[in-house]
Amino acid sequence: MDGLMQFTTESGAAVVVEGVEDESGARLVSRGGAPAQAARTFECSLEGVRAAAESALRVFRDGSLRPDAVELEFGVKLTAEAGAVIAKGAAEGHLVVKLSWAPGTDPGAPDLR
Repeated sequence: MDGLMQFTTESGAAVVVEGVEDESGARLVSRGGAPAQAARTFECSLEGVRAAAESALRVFRDGSLRPDAVELEFGVKLTAEAGAVIAKGAAEGHLVVKLSWAPGTDPGAPDLR
């Protein structure tokens, strides 16, 4: 089993997540079986992923496609040192984008909202 990491939220709550081995085979180590303590708060760790989501939404909403809905799916890996990173899938970073339009809408029509 991989090691456990403990993040603290800004309100002081503990969030424990299961860590994974990185490519080098390094593992989380802690004393006495307690989870390794993360260097950042849980919210701070997720800040980069939030910024990536905002940027991706801006790209898909502000372009000529004008979807009615945008759905983003990130694979996120939490590390004690770096916080949250976008996890790679088979060979690249993991990001799934789904765009949808309501029936009868024309993606090329001017936006009158």
